[in-house]
Amino acid sequence: MEQAIQQTGIRKGLTKLVIPIFIETLLIMMLGAVDTVMLSQYSDESVAAVGVVNQIVMFAFLIFEVINIGTSVLCSQYLGAGMRNKMVQVVGVSLLLNLVVGLVVSAILHYGATTLLGWMGLRPELLKYGIGYMEIVGAFAFFQAISLTISASLRSANKAIYPMLVTVLVNVMNIIGNYSLIFGKFGLPAMGAEGAAISTSIARGVSMIVLFVILFRKHIPSFPMALFRPFPWIELKNLLKVGVPSAGENMSYSFSQVVITYLINILGNDSLATRTYTVNTTMFVYLFAIAMAQGGAISIGHLVGQKRIRAAYLLGKYVMRLSILVSLGLSCIWAIFGHTIFSMLTDNENIIRLGVTILIVDVIVEIGRAVNIYATNALRSAGDVNFPFYVGLIVQWTVSVGLSYLFSIHLGWGLVGMWCAFLLDENIRAFIFVKRWNSLKWAKKGFVK
Repeated sequence: MEQAIQQTGIRKGLTKLVIPIFIETLLIMMLGAVDTVMLSQYSDESVAAVGVVNQIVMFAFLIFEVINIGTSVLCSQYLGAGMRNKMVQVVGVSLLLNLVVGLVVSAILHYGATTLLGWMGLRPELLKYGIGYMEIVGAFAFFQAISLTISASLRSANKAIYPMLVTVLVNVMNIIGNYSLIFGKFGLPAMGAEGAAISTSIARGVSMIVLFVILFRKHIPSFPMALFRPFPWIELKNLLKVGVPSAGENMSYSFSQVVITYLINILGNDSLATRTYTVNTTMFVYLFAIAMAQGGAISIGHLVGQKRIRAAYLLGKYVMRLSILVSLGLSCIWAIFGHTIFSMLTDNENIIRLGVTILIVDVIVEIGRAVNIYATNALRSAGDVNFPFYVGLIVQWTVSVGLSYLFSIHLGWGLVGMWCAFLLDENIRAFIFVKRWNSLKWAKKGFVK
């Protein structure tokens, strides 16, 4: 009875985390989807070009996750153990590192736009949209680096409501800015893809400033120099110990998607546009799984810090079951209304027909994806950071990339063949991760001794 009461309390705490994370993640996804929907009224070519650019930019943003994943895991375990000074050290080191890394990444994206898009094989008719968008968004990538670090810190302290509210503000600004700058409203010039880039960058800059204000007022009033003299090298080491393999798994996945985007580019503009539309619509299917996994990871981190391993294990199983159920239900709805969804985005019959087929295959993809989103977050939060990296590296490249080429190009199945490869990739990894969680081998890998 006592254990059931404790589990009920843990689940209530999880709900308080998941709801604001869900809303924030929804709004972050809408930030990219708004660009896609508005640009679809401008031209399918601009959508295809921006889709390729965002693949590169999102890959670059994963570099920031080296620090941010470590921030979330360490802060959760330290707060669970009542070690507040350790938590402040982690946040301070994280902000400094991501500022430096963010500025370097911004310079590479801005000055290397033409070269990077050339490597992606973007055709001349798309380059004119892609280069302008990437130069602007890339120049201000460091805004996102800082914002992600602050958000990770706030969430780990059960203050997920604040990043959510900031994201509401950002989305409103982005919608108004897109409408004004893409189509030339309110006396402003019609700038198409470049207008969307300017609007998105301004919104991210405002987000960073507001999050800093919240950090100092609601979470960490100051960073006492005494905590950083001598420099806390042990926390930097722990950040990298968590972050490098964790972000490595994400970067491996993202880079595999860059390679897959290159293969799709070979298939033609219709396939490239279909993939962009599909990615931006199916994101809403696994949105709940992301929110559950992130909220669950924070709660699991707290429980591991408190040495409550059994409670952490049971919470992980609960998160996984609920994530699968919701993702499966939503993916079925998306498949049923596939024609309606794609007809709202484009009048190209080839894109609509291809997209409808993809959404049917995607139903099975989302079962495995829900498990993988939960498992990678749960294992990292417990300190088991290397296992997801090794599994992701091996399976993503052999199954997702290898079979994508075999099915889509060699066998001629096109974009549908790629989605069949994704189906196998997600579900093979899911099976492996479920076995790992049930084994409890992660239980002795925490950072609080």
